[in-house]
Amino acid sequence: MEDTNPPPSDTSNDLNTKVDGEQTPSVAVPQDGTLHDKNIDQFISLLGTDDKSDSSSPPEIVESVQIFIDLFDVKVVEYESGSKRWIQLDENESACFLEFVDRNAKLIKSMSRFHYEENYAVVIDRISSVQERALCILEAEFKSILDDYQTSYDRDQDKDEAKKKELKSSASNVHVQEAVEPELPDQSEAEHEKDEFLGYSDEMMLVLKKLANGLITGGHVTECSELYFFVRRNATEQNLKNFRFEKFSIDETQKMQWEPIEKEVSSWMKMFKYFCSSLLPSERRLAEAVFSGHTAMSDNLFGNLTQIVLSYFLSFAEAVMMTKRSAEKLFKFLDVYEAVRDNVPLVEQLLSDEWLPQLKSVTSLICTMLGESVYNIFIELELSVKSDVAKTPVPGGAVHPLTRYTMNYLKYACEYSYTLEQVFKEHKRIDRVESVTDLQSSQEHQPQNHQGGNGSPFQSQIAKIMDLLDANLEAKSKLYKDPSLSLIFMMNNGRYILQKTKGTGEMRTLMGDPWVRKRSSDLRNYHTNYKRETWTKLLQCLSHEGLSVNGKVMKPVLKERFKSFNSMFDEIHKSQTTWVVSDEQLQSELRVSISAIVIPAYRSFMGRFSQVFTPGRQTEKYIKYQPEDIENCIEELFDGNAAQLSKKR
Repeated sequence: MEDTNPPPSDTSNDLNTKVDGEQTPSVAVPQDGTLHDKNIDQFISLLGTDDKSDSSSPPEIVESVQIFIDLFDVKVVEYESGSKRWIQLDENESACFLEFVDRNAKLIKSMSRFHYEENYAVVIDRISSVQERALCILEAEFKSILDDYQTSYDRDQDKDEAKKKELKSSASNVHVQEAVEPELPDQSEAEHEKDEFLGYSDEMMLVLKKLANGLITGGHVTECSELYFFVRRNATEQNLKNFRFEKFSIDETQKMQWEPIEKEVSSWMKMFKYFCSSLLPSERRLAEAVFSGHTAMSDNLFGNLTQIVLSYFLSFAEAVMMTKRSAEKLFKFLDVYEAVRDNVPLVEQLLSDEWLPQLKSVTSLICTMLGESVYNIFIELELSVKSDVAKTPVPGGAVHPLTRYTMNYLKYACEYSYTLEQVFKEHKRIDRVESVTDLQSSQEHQPQNHQGGNGSPFQSQIAKIMDLLDANLEAKSKLYKDPSLSLIFMMNNGRYILQKTKGTGEMRTLMGDPWVRKRSSDLRNYHTNYKRETWTKLLQCLSHEGLSVNGKVMKPVLKERFKSFNSMFDEIHKSQTTWVVSDEQLQSELRVSISAIVIPAYRSFMGRFSQVFTPGRQTEKYIKYQPEDIENCIEELFDGNAAQLSKKR
């Protein structure tokens, strides 16, 4: 086993010969231990290649092992006594210590094959003890640096404090707000955060990577993992807490009223997006950087951290999903649905494959249940429209509250049209799977009916609700005794429905141009029928027919015509000034169209026959209105208030 070649002249190799117990080193032991590295490495290699049969004797332990242990022990004592701190070391010193740990770990592993040999057992106990103390030092340093991060919230607070001090020093008489409401970082700030590895500087990252590698190669994989996970979990939770994120259990949420839950949903959405799009990617980069070269370890640590913190968010989503459904909750249900649908895929991109099945299962359940609630809310809306059977007509033929509620509800719902299309298609798909077992061809052709905007499940649902609303309004219009008021009611409601649809891009797209044209045509028909119902009889009073016999005006008949016109116009004005047309354009269109048929006819009739009467009292008695008076009276129609007749001229 002894080296038969003479040592080279280089003093660095003076100890490269094997010695027995009686031989001593020929040179002083250098304090950095580098002269023994080759000997130790050769010894480790020899232990690895030696005959592994039980009958073989272990090789003699080289003296460099004992010298190496002594040197290592000295370095460990320096750290334990506090005379040295890791942060104070230069790069060579820290690298040297980590090399000691690495070489010592290899030495322990190699010598452990012969632990049954007494001399080996003694040395193994010694080097294991020193190694354990060294690893404890690395653990303490690792934790100390991991704990020494500064969150974006801390930096913002520091900036706010500095700003307040500056304001106070420049204007001591100006009140400075003490409490600063924390805000989530914007995108530019988030990008800046990514570069800083969640508050760790580049120098800290380099040290963390070295320490983690040292702990792993030294055999403290579990301890290193637990330390890292514990610190980063607390850091992430603190980060969320700084931004007012509240962790609610399902039981706690179930006991809350809907109003506070509704407010929490808005806060939850912002935090969830921030967590998935900014915090988690940064955590991923941090884990990959610290555990560079140990992919399985970084994947596992990041996966565990993500699973725990993500559960806080998804538990809240589950709790919202489990609340009793009602129409008012639709939009928050959709908000939660969209947040889960849009943000969880960002998380999935960061996770390794082993973590995906459970995440997909949980999020799929949440989205499915929320989608089911959304679908049923629409079914309940459909039933509520159908079953609204109020027997009291709305005064003045105004827009019915059911129309306002339904159309405003659908308007806001259509702002989620993309999501609702997805929800309704998924419901139809599940419904077909559950109800149809042996209709392959039907299943293949069913989706083709829903391609594009028209004919899609959600569009069909909206159209169905619209049809039910139409039928309900038609029935309610029959509550009015006056057919003209009934037509005003249908015009008001039809106009409201059309304007809401045209004013909402998503709803207009869903319903399509043919539907809009049909609605416009219906309104024109109501308008025409109203004029015919109200003003045709009045215009008959202004007919020239039957007033003259042999070219001579029959004065009694003329008097009766004027009296009838005055009486009928008074009645129309009296009643229809109390009617309501709140849409200014529709109101103007009605007044203009009425004036267009009444004023010219009246002006012509009066111009033709007014000279028949004797000027003075007789004229004033029968010609109650001048054309301008008629026009002014028409301008008072549909204001919803009883207006007095215009003064006669």
